[in-house]
Amino acid sequence: MSRPPRIAITLGDPCGIGPELLLRSLPTLRSWADVIVIGSRAGVDLLGNTEGRLSNWRWTDAPAPAPEGFHGTACGLQVESPGRSAIALWLDPTPEIHTDRLTLGHGSAASGRATVEAIRLAASLALSGAVDALTTLPMAKSAAHLAGYPIPGHTEYLQTLAGAPLTRMAFVSPRLSVVLHTVHQSLRSVVEDLDAAAVAETLAFSASRFIQLTGNPDLRVALCALNPHAGEAGAFGDEERLLVEARDQAEALYRDSGAAGPYAALPSPFPPEPAPAGWALHPGGVQPPRSSSGPHGPRFSGPLPSDSLFHRAVSGEFDLVVALYHDQGLIPIKLLEPHRAVNLTLGLPFIRTSPDHGTAFDKAGQWIADPRNFLEAAALAVRLAGRAHQEPWTAQVAAP
Repeated sequence: MSRPPRIAITLGDPCGIGPELLLRSLPTLRSWADVIVIGSRAGVDLLGNTEGRLSNWRWTDAPAPAPEGFHGTACGLQVESPGRSAIALWLDPTPEIHTDRLTLGHGSAASGRATVEAIRLAASLALSGAVDALTTLPMAKSAAHLAGYPIPGHTEYLQTLAGAPLTRMAFVSPRLSVVLHTVHQSLRSVVEDLDAAAVAETLAFSASRFIQLTGNPDLRVALCALNPHAGEAGAFGDEERLLVEARDQAEALYRDSGAAGPYAALPSPFPPEPAPAGWALHPGGVQPPRSSSGPHGPRFSGPLPSDSLFHRAVSGEFDLVVALYHDQGLIPIKLLEPHRAVNLTLGLPFIRTSPDHGTAFDKAGQWIADPRNFLEAAALAVRLAGRAHQEPWTAQVAAP
């Protein structure tokens, strides 16, 4: 009999909306998987006296043993909702942080330390195989910096912890999937640092990982231009010449690497075998048919004007869009798929997903934060864990 998947959830900043999203979602999460929550218990305790509570909970004895070598507090969190009860193992690696050191709706050095130490523990569990996937609730980078952790964000920190040589931030949804070439840096530096070889690496690496994820060897990948109208033949800038060179280099990487692709040797949570027949990244989706003639492999297009490219992708012309900078890719996907777009880290040796929103300190404790995007992130983690282990694990968020 197949065992259920084991999913780790990090609480994110305990002063943001992460704790209430977790409390509202736990009964659904436990119907999909065994859940280990990692974070500061004080984040939940802060919600004890808030008005309009949508969940009831209590702390219990730990429902399962803590991982070997864990130093902290292990207990159980039991959540009651109409007709349902759920319990999860809770690991708190910073039990010395109590509610008197935290303020709901305000990040601090204490909340930053609780956040980062939870991520560190979760990564350790994922690397050891103790959990099948990791879903992270939002962190506040400013709070992490106050705590003395000079990290740009989850993606970069997890890459360091895993020793992964190459990662990229992707956002996947039923209608649009986007990979970011650069993430947390200024627009000025995006232009100053633009490099054909680096963009080619993003194109080829993203294609290889999405072929693995989707099971489609004939992936159609489009590259965003940097300038309006893709530079208008140099009238608005000549960076597009460099991007054409990047596209050509990405094609050469595939042409010269054979059927396995140029990044077959890099870490991946997925087996090298093709995706199972009928596999789809999203519920109700279908595996695209292979082209019946000609060589198989990704097809790269661009650079294309970004003001029309995303519409073309959503209309079915492309399977994946590579954006050059953060907002170029995030604005369209957040507009089109505000509840279903999920952050997926490519290049880690384990599965990591995250909701596509931040800590929302201004909403913390009001019980108005929508849990659907978090549930979509956890559901994708469960499905990808099934893909990685060749198990029929599946999860789907109910329609609102």
